[in-house]
Amino acid sequence: MNDDFILCPAPAKINLFLHVTGRRPDGYHLLQTAFRMIDRCDTLGFRIRNDGEIHRVSDVPSVPAESDLIIRAARLLQAKTHCRLGADIRVDKHLPMGGGLGGGSSDAATTLLALNRLWALDVPRHKLQSWALELGADVPFFVYGRTALAEGVGEELQPLSLAPAWYVIIEPPASVPTAEIFGAKELTRDTKPLIITGFAVAETERRLQQGRNDLEAVACTRYPVILKALEALSPFGSVRMSGSGACVFLPCEHQAAAETVVKILQAEWKVWCAPALDTHPLLAWARD
Repeated sequence: MNDDFILCPAPAKINLFLHVTGRRPDGYHLLQTAFRMIDRCDTLGFRIRNDGEIHRVSDVPSVPAESDLIIRAARLLQAKTHCRLGADIRVDKHLPMGGGLGGGSSDAATTLLALNRLWALDVPRHKLQSWALELGADVPFFVYGRTALAEGVGEELQPLSLAPAWYVIIEPPASVPTAEIFGAKELTRDTKPLIITGFAVAETERRLQQGRNDLEAVACTRYPVILKALEALSPFGSVRMSGSGACVFLPCEHQAAAETVVKILQAEWKVWCAPALDTHPLLAWARD
């Protein structure tokens, strides 16, 4: 990116578990999930404009600028605050689309956080989170910027304290549309919520292990390569799919263990590892 762009990270997330606990009359699904960020990021660049125009100045394959969550986030913030400034926005994509790692949602949240700072708006975090829900259910979490238990449609967030960890991620060669998985007739929609908060770290992590990803069975049936990825990782420990897929992950206590798994699998899979992030790199760019 050019030197006159201010560069900002947009980290990935994984869902440590994901239960579908019900469905609202308007069709939105009620969820319970634990979000954790990991240190693998898209990079967005911002250059302020004085004419109020919002432009994406880099190409994102198969994503028209007008429907890009980055552009929608910038325009939403403009509209909510009546800001007359604009921005040129560039994006360097590292996170897969349709991978369950929240790349688009994270990009949108980074846009809100960055422009809140660069346009000198000083909108408090809770208000940004409320607006972020208009862009997607995962976006408020990235604005919240901490490991969290999420309920409702994803907007009810409580902090979680977890031990440090590394995660091995396999990116199967599939792009999974979230709407397809949530729309499946066979999807379980009445899973009992877990009781998670209010416990010490060790007990919290034990309870998280009792969860599952309700979307995993549906995604594996429709995209068998996800099941193959889970089977490839499962000899090394407890594995799970993130979000609506396609990526799957393995938690490891230490970097060395994660890197060993990557070396074993890298001949057959697109696989990498990264440490957990307890807080978003731009956490300080909005006041609590």
